[in-house]
Amino acid sequence: MAPTKAGAVHRILLVDDDGAVRAMMSQALERKGFEVVAVDGVTEALRRIASESFDVLISDLHMPDPGDGFTVVSAMRHSQPNALTMLVSGYPDVQAAMAAILLEADEIVVKPFEIGQFTELVRERVVNRNPVTRLDKESVGAILLRSTAEIVRAWLARAKQSSELNCVALSDEERTGHLPKLVEDLALRLSKPSATDNDSDAIFSAAAVAHGELRYLQGYTPAMLVHESRILQVTIFGTLQSNLHSLDFSLLLPDVMTIADEVDAQLTQSMDSYMKIMEKPEAA
Repeated sequence: MAPTKAGAVHRILLVDDDGAVRAMMSQALERKGFEVVAVDGVTEALRRIASESFDVLISDLHMPDPGDGFTVVSAMRHSQPNALTMLVSGYPDVQAAMAAILLEADEIVVKPFEIGQFTELVRERVVNRNPVTRLDKESVGAILLRSTAEIVRAWLARAKQSSELNCVALSDEERTGHLPKLVEDLALRLSKPSATDNDSDAIFSAAAVAHGELRYLQGYTPAMLVHESRILQVTIFGTLQSNLHSLDFSLLLPDVMTIADEVDAQLTQSMDSYMKIMEKPEAA
């Protein structure tokens, strides 16, 4: 890799399918003292990444070639993990929309931007960049297991703020009930190689059954069961977002589908056991 001290010459790989944009950005960056290699698409960018070294990657997010800016960022991260990576997008809400799915891009720049401010941003990021320490990637299930206590605390905090749930007075221990075991069952489901194509993929959860019975005895309504299940999904996804740095993105989409499926399956089992307990007095 080229040196990254202030005043040194840094190599930039610039990827954009718009020739005018490439020319403008190349000239501006070169005036800042950078050496720029400008290419017009993903295929050439991947070839360059495999054969040359760069300090910075600047890539348009959306390009007509197979793949896109994420493909280029992923390749750079794998091949040259110390390189600064920047994605450029024309969508004004990209910073919020992409926050949960970025493949560790260091920066998102939203078009339109002032070219002088952009080149100064690149210079500052390069000069002030600290050595990068890449953490080992974890599966979603592993993250949930090690974060179980955090999930329970976050869930409880959300539940305490819910007027729908607080109409029943419970201690923290009574409120969380079987929640740790439900998260454990979810992590177990994620460790299995099955997808969500069949209803049989969902595992039987004794904790979910016991949870439904307990909630009936505590005075919950069916609507409250549904509401707390929704809070659980929100809390889990919030936990994953806070662990993006260690998340294995290759498994993210199928695991998110599995989480939604399994939480719904747990809710179904809890609801079934709740209804069975509720119907017993009527049968008598």
